[in-house]
Amino acid sequence: MNKKRKMLLWLSLPLAFLVICIGTSIGSSNINIFNIISVIGNKLFSIPLIEGVGSNDVAIIWVVRFPRVLLAFMIGAALSVSGAVMQSILKNPLASPYTLGVSSGASLGVGIYIILGVSIPFIGNLALPFIGFLSGLLTVIMVILFANRVDRGMSNNTIILSGMVFSLFASAMLTTISALNTHKIEAITMWQMGSFNMRGWSYLLVGLPFFIVGVSIVLRYSREMDILTFGEDGAKAIGVETEKVKKHLLFSTAVLTGSAVALSGTIGFIDLIVPHLVRKIFGSNHKVVIPMCILLGGSFMVLTDLVARTIISPSELPVGAITAIIGAPFFGYLYFSKRSR
Repeated sequence: MNKKRKMLLWLSLPLAFLVICIGTSIGSSNINIFNIISVIGNKLFSIPLIEGVGSNDVAIIWVVRFPRVLLAFMIGAALSVSGAVMQSILKNPLASPYTLGVSSGASLGVGIYIILGVSIPFIGNLALPFIGFLSGLLTVIMVILFANRVDRGMSNNTIILSGMVFSLFASAMLTTISALNTHKIEAITMWQMGSFNMRGWSYLLVGLPFFIVGVSIVLRYSREMDILTFGEDGAKAIGVETEKVKKHLLFSTAVLTGSAVALSGTIGFIDLIVPHLVRKIFGSNHKVVIPMCILLGGSFMVLTDLVARTIISPSELPVGAITAIIGAPFFGYLYFSKRSR
């Protein structure tokens, strides 16, 4: 790695922290970044607040904005890491974790839950993400089992086609039940668009264990992903159990993407944009790619959410709409540049 890349690598962590502070600072009433750092220091390390920080500032920062920004960072990181894994496994820069049908499965589960209008004791407002996560994870497990049944070697084409089959089926089922319950369409659609509105510490704390587990599995197999990029035959020749590695990585992708979709709804394209940019800047070594996807993916999502909630303040746009506006042209660029080679 050359000096320029090393410098960018070391700058990424403080830049990510700065982005988190900016995301917390800007809103209906702007708050000084030093006040934000003071409140965070006070809450985490019992450091006395600096002069001028009132109880209103503390409430806005700690209860409303900071948990939302951290959640956005975690979701962006999870989707970016998932995208990097899928692109590595399938050896395709256009691959996405949504290929596995996790988004369609989660949307179907949430749609059924909204239409039935039932309540789940003990988990309160976390029922929706809970249902979304379970249904998304169940869909991915079915995709993996189906792909393994059809093709023991789980070739890339088998994984993609299996994901498409289940994704299209889940989407068709959701369309059908939505058409039969038109009075619930708005609630289902708003959830699908993706948002961090009204997401507090409870959402962040629920998602954090899944994020840690998913990223830990991915980091465990970073060397194997490097080898897989040169082809499965070569990987098998040097002793890599490709089927086992693929299953574990697909499971980690399901955990990361399933929890992300469950907590925030469907937010597309970030899983495509960030891994591509990271590889372009830092190379293809996954020991570097994965941490950089966490930092850049999280920062990108925080900035996107900032635009979504301030551009038409006091109302806000779905964050999924902003990522789509940015991501659709980028997807076109990737597709046509790939074809031209």
